[in-house]
Amino acid sequence: MSEYKGKLHETAVRFPNTDVWMDSCGEEELNYGLERGIVGATSNPIIVGAVIKEELPFWEKKIKELLVEMPDATEDDIAWSLIYEAGRERSRKLLPVFEKYKGKKGRLSIQVNAKYYRNADKMLEQAIFLNSLGRNMQVKMPASKAGIKAMEEATYHGVSINATVSFTVAQAVAVAEAVERGLERRRKENLPVEDMSPVCTIMIGRTDDWLKEYVKNENFVLDPECLEWAGVAVIKEAYRIYKERGYTTRLLSAANRNHYHWSQLIGGDLAMTVNYVWHKKINACNIEVKNRIDEPVNQRYLNELNKLAEFHKSFDENGMKPEEFEKYGGFRNTLSTFLSGYDDLVRLVRSYMI
Repeated sequence: MSEYKGKLHETAVRFPNTDVWMDSCGEEELNYGLERGIVGATSNPIIVGAVIKEELPFWEKKIKELLVEMPDATEDDIAWSLIYEAGRERSRKLLPVFEKYKGKKGRLSIQVNAKYYRNADKMLEQAIFLNSLGRNMQVKMPASKAGIKAMEEATYHGVSINATVSFTVAQAVAVAEAVERGLERRRKENLPVEDMSPVCTIMIGRTDDWLKEYVKNENFVLDPECLEWAGVAVIKEAYRIYKERGYTTRLLSAANRNHYHWSQLIGGDLAMTVNYVWHKKINACNIEVKNRIDEPVNQRYLNELNKLAEFHKSFDENGMKPEEFEKYGGFRNTLSTFLSGYDDLVRLVRSYMI
């Protein structure tokens, strides 16, 4: 009988620099993950909404209490109070990991209002508040032009950031540089930086999703397998740059669509956040757990991908300028999805208010 509770657990044990996270703040999901070596967790409006619906017997009481405690509150006020409470409540489950690794691991990522993606000041204000919800909070902000600015300021204020709505090497480099500027400002003022743990998400599955949509819309004919490797190619290129330049920020992979999004990153000094469904799929698979982070993507696939202008935007360090980030197809699609997820949560609250 194996000493491991599945392949992700084996990854966590044998490759401790390759952090495994849970892409959820649900109690069942966190308990499952903590038993198998996760050292972090992520949330967003869709995840929080799904958790509240799944755990409605628990959260229904809280919704009703908030409606009494906040008689003048709007449905948005109640929705955000729920999000804040989810952050406070579930971050506690990760505190033992946070304490063990002295702040470098064991954080719960919670996202600022996606509607603020064009307003750095509003993102910063909310990021500082979110950071106050628990000792081990990590604040997600979208990697738009305004978001990059907000990340530098939040870092300066002592917030460990998690860049989200990020799909490209250009975004990853811009995030890392912004964090370095914020950290340097803290150092100059003798402010502590030792326990900060910034990460930059690359939603590699959504990079694949966008390129597949782009190919379909443009009527390109390509080897379909190459489109399963686009996100892997992007994060491996970003990883090469990060290690070469020694950035403080670590990369975080997200949005699993195939096993490459785990198996090809094993051995890297990075993190991967995996949703509950994919945790179970990977843990039950028969793919060998071995170091593959330095294995290059097959040149045949790269040759196919290089035919696409959108792949160059994704893969090239200078493929986009910050003002172009929010125009990238994956950014638009994902932001819309996050906003829809938030709207679903508001509708749930509304059903109790009216």
